[in-house]
Amino acid sequence: MDEHRLQQLAVDLSKRYFQKPFKDHIIFNRRLRTTGGRYVPKTRTIEINPKYLEELGEDALIGIIKHELCHYHLHIEGKPFHHRSHEFRELMKQTDSPRFCEQLPSEVSKRRLEYKCTNCSLIFKRKRRVNTQQYRCGKCGGRIKQLASGD
Repeated sequence: MDEHRLQQLAVDLSKRYFQKPFKDHIIFNRRLRTTGGRYVPKTRTIEINPKYLEELGEDALIGIIKHELCHYHLHIEGKPFHHRSHEFRELMKQTDSPRFCEQLPSEVSKRRLEYKCTNCSLIFKRKRRVNTQQYRCGKCGGRIKQLASGD
């Protein structure tokens, strides 16, 4: 899908679910890593992570666009448009927009390291290696040890 088709999809979704025009821009941004999309209030632009289209398909993309359009339309109207605002949550319910996007299949398989406290048996996972000689359990202060690599 190219950006012209993406723009047309956003315009159509805005008319269908919000009964309001989408007059600004929507673009693909390959630099987004941990999110499906974002709304930039300063430029009134919606940025979409193209990996979601590639890995999860057009249905996931439509959900992300609807979510970002909730931010967009509330911002245009001068209402609170952040995730915790009552207006945002109500608009998401009305338009059947997802609150969160699914995790990408390519991100699920990333390596995680598991550690366990020898005192309270708390298990926690980290992306980066932890120096077990230097750091202690945050709950009880006990020593930690590395378990076998997680998923």
